[in-house]
Amino acid sequence: MKVFSKSDIGKKRSENQDRVWASVLESRAAVVVLCDGMGGENAGSFASETTVNFISERIKRGWRPEFNRNSIRNLLITSVTAANNLVFDLAEFDLTMLGMGTTCVSAIADSERAYIVNVGDSRVYHVFGDSIQQITKDHSYINKLIEDGQITEDEGKNHPKRNCLTRAVGAESLLTPDYFEIELFEDSILMLCSDGLHSYGEDISIAEIIVNNPINKVCDKLVEYALENGGRDNITVAVISVK
Repeated sequence: MKVFSKSDIGKKRSENQDRVWASVLESRAAVVVLCDGMGGENAGSFASETTVNFISERIKRGWRPEFNRNSIRNLLITSVTAANNLVFDLAEFDLTMLGMGTTCVSAIADSERAYIVNVGDSRVYHVFGDSIQQITKDHSYINKLIEDGQITEDEGKNHPKRNCLTRAVGAESLLTPDYFEIELFEDSILMLCSDGLHSYGEDISIAEIIVNNPINKVCDKLVEYALENGGRDNITVAVISVK
């Protein structure tokens, strides 16, 4: 297993509120935790950094090479829900942090399967062969409008409420993250990213970059692609390769 990540402030923002942690665990498993913070001043950065640090420490302490599928699922879900409690409580005690929150997408992958949790509109894609498949579902106002048939995907890209989330870590006292489990193949690559990439590019172009570059260069190339398309948000990306 190989894992790489990169984060960039972009061209328009005064601070980078994205955070990412990527590592290889025992027994040839890899893990990524990626967050995109929201909130005024430093609140978004605080929320994303607190969440990434909390979840990464919980995974490092809790991981066991002998874990079965249910154990991995429980580790991911309980880590995210516990992080939600922490961020929500911190905001309640500090009015300067009121309203802060963060997206969170996390994946643990071995050579056969990937285990994924998601809150917000950061995403996981599965790239294999010539195909790219979005695994996660955006928790956003725009995605709800698209699902209800009120607007098209193209209309959603420039909608004035395109940044409004319907679910985020720390936004409410109770949180239910989405969970996904997928089969991996010999050429599988998982790509995790904040909306600074997927909102300003096309899936097919992202897939071409991933399959046509060495895995250790993919994150650099994807950040360059987002910057070339305007770089209007923070850009964070991570990749896990089965090879």
